[in-house]
Amino acid sequence: MTPRRKRLFMVLGAVAGVGLALALALQAFQDNVLYYYSPTQVAEGAVPDDDRRFRVGGLVAVGTVERAPGDMTVSFELTDGRENIEVTYSGILPNLFREEQGVIAHGNFGADGRFEADEILAKHDENYMAPEVKDSLHETEWQRQQREESEGQGGYGEEY
Repeated sequence: MTPRRKRLFMVLGAVAGVGLALALALQAFQDNVLYYYSPTQVAEGAVPDDDRRFRVGGLVAVGTVERAPGDMTVSFELTDGRENIEVTYSGILPNLFREEQGVIAHGNFGADGRFEADEILAKHDENYMAPEVKDSLHETEWQRQQREESEGQGGYGEEY
């Protein structure tokens, strides 16, 4: 075999190795991606049909939080202003979890049609909301009041 042919096989082998490594990395990345959906998208059936985990986010609907006595299981509804979805979670909730609070739940649908969360994330202060949740929410009366209150809290141009 000539040196030129050896060099050609080495380059082809290196390109094939890099291509294989890239394909495996992309496959692993795809398996670990958690897609975000709003309650409206969930109600419209935009979620995956298989058992893959995904994220759903919105505000905890008023009057829907129910805790099982003697158990760490809690059920509640998430809303985006248009649709509600029922969520169940068994575990310790974040301290900031409460009604009318933005949350993101990670999990998938159970056999009973409820979203079974295995992780709940709550926003960390009164002004922050996860961008995915904020984008998926439709302005409700509560949000309108919050916006008007925050706009009227003063600034550098107002007299005191």
